[in-house]
Amino acid sequence: MRLARRTVSHDRSRTGLGKPVSAFLAVALTLIVVPAEPARAHHGFDDFDTDRLYYLAGTVSDVRWGDPHSYFRLTLDRDRPADTPDLALPEQLQAPEDSGPINAAPSYGGSHDELEVVIAPPSYTGRWGLDRPLADGERVEAVGYVGRSHDDEFRPVVFWFENGTPVNQVLGSQLPARPLPVPYPDDDNRERDTAAAARAPDRPSALAVWGTAGGVLVAGVLGAALYLRARSRRSGGSAS
Repeated sequence: MRLARRTVSHDRSRTGLGKPVSAFLAVALTLIVVPAEPARAHHGFDDFDTDRLYYLAGTVSDVRWGDPHSYFRLTLDRDRPADTPDLALPEQLQAPEDSGPINAAPSYGGSHDELEVVIAPPSYTGRWGLDRPLADGERVEAVGYVGRSHDDEFRPVVFWFENGTPVNQVLGSQLPARPLPVPYPDDDNRERDTAAAARAPDRPSALAVWGTAGGVLVAGVLGAALYLRARSRRSGGSAS
């Protein structure tokens, strides 16, 4: 009879061990997965110089249509107007505080003849006026931002296809930031800063940092669980 009570007590200690270990593992997995979300926003406007809007126009090639963003290569027209021509704007960007900077955006004057253009995925672009992939050879105009560390990338706030059909690229109904007044100051300094940023070594991504921290945490939890289980078995063995 006494032996049976000890066995029940030992089983309870083993059963009770699983609950805190499961809770620790759940917390660890949450810490790994949740902070990784901002790393998915790589091609939001945060990676682009939202102080300066530029107009560009050219011919589409190398279209990659899909999630989380669509991409295409734009070979720039050699003869571009000095600033944004008279083009229709989507409803979301017709307020004066948005339409003014877009219409005043100077033509892109950077060193690249081709730019990698990043646009919203089909689920958004379809709602905003383009329900099909762009085609190689198609002509596109756009106003948007040049990449901060990769100045061969371009993120439009609006682009036009098929003889001036506008396609909004801004979530909500306003620009992500108020651009500087035209003409933009310190363009020479900006080019030097962009070149320096491109040469700088990449920092570890948020995903890598949190993945490493999460791995260490999980290893610690598992080690503690194994230690407690072994100690529980030793205690049960000595009690019997």
